[in-house]
Amino acid sequence: MTTTALTTSFLSTALISSDSQFRAKKGRCSNIRIASSVDCCSTSRCTSIGESGESGNRILCGRRGLVFMASLPCFLPLPADAAQLDGIDYSIMKREIGKVLSKGKAAGMLRLVFHDAGTYDTQDSSGGMNGSIILELDRPENTGLNKSVKIVKKAKSEVDTVIPVSWADMIAVAGAEAVSLCGGPTIPIRLGRMDSMEADPEGKLPEETLDASSLKQCFQQKGFSVQELVALSGAHTLGNKGFGNPTVFDNSYYKILLEKPWVNSGGMTNMIGLPTDRALAEDKECLRWIEKYANDQSSFFNDFSSAYKKLVNSGARWKTV
Repeated sequence: MTTTALTTSFLSTALISSDSQFRAKKGRCSNIRIASSVDCCSTSRCTSIGESGESGNRILCGRRGLVFMASLPCFLPLPADAAQLDGIDYSIMKREIGKVLSKGKAAGMLRLVFHDAGTYDTQDSSGGMNGSIILELDRPENTGLNKSVKIVKKAKSEVDTVIPVSWADMIAVAGAEAVSLCGGPTIPIRLGRMDSMEADPEGKLPEETLDASSLKQCFQQKGFSVQELVALSGAHTLGNKGFGNPTVFDNSYYKILLEKPWVNSGGMTNMIGLPTDRALAEDKECLRWIEKYANDQSSFFNDFSSAYKKLVNSGARWKTV
C-alpha cells in the first residue's frame, strides 16, 4: 500500500500555510488540514479536532493542530521502498558495489541472486530472497558462489559503517548492478529485506537436467509464468555458456536458441548453454517468447526487469518502519 512520504520540507510547508492540506490513505486520517487563526476564531466551528460536513475532514486548530502534524509521522507507516526514509542509502550501496564489481564477475553475481531467491516455494512459503545463501555455500549446486559472496561482503562491510544493511538487500542490488554494468536495463530495487538466520530447505533450486515441462512446473510452483521463466533465462546471455559476448547483456541468448547450434555441434553440445536452455527451444509455449525477445531487445529488457524485481521480492520478509 502506498502512503504519502513525510519529508521535512513538506512538513515545513504544511505548517506555514494556512490552508495547506495533508492527505494520508490510512484510517481516519483521510483528509487533514491545519486551520488558520481565522478558521478557529469561532468555537462553534471546531475545538481541537472537529468534523466538517460528511466528507470526513478533520480540522486541526492552533497549537494542537501543529502538535498533531509534528507527531503524525509517528503514526503513519513509511513506504518500504523509500530507501532514504528507511535509513538505507541506496546510492551508497550502488557506489560500493560499483567499486568491487567488474563485467567479468557479473555472471557470477546474477547466479548468486538466482540461487538465493530461487529456493522460494509458494506451497509452504519457504525459501526466497533472504540472504540464506551465505549459509548454503557448501551445497553442490552452489559450488563457486563463494567468490561472488566475497565481492558482496567487501561492499557490504563499507555500507555497514554508515548503516547496517541485510545480505538479501545487498545481493539483490548487486545483481541489478551487474545487469546494468554489462549494458542491460537499469533495475530499481526495493529495500528493506530481512535476513534469515537459518539455511533454506535443500532441493528447491531447478535442476539443470529438467525438460521444458518439468521446468515450467518448477517455476510455476515459485509463482512465475512461462513468460517470466523465459525472460529470466535470458540472464544466461552473460558468462561462458556460449550465448554471445560473455560480458554483454543483450538478447543474443534468444537469437542463438533459435539457431540451435547444438544440433550440428559435432559432440560439443555441452559447450552451448545448459540442458534447460536447450529444452526451452524445443517447447512451443516457450518458443513464442524466445522468438519475441530475439526480435525485440527492448521487450526483453522490460520483461526481464519486471521478472527480476519479482524474483528478488519472492519470499522476502520486510522490515516494518
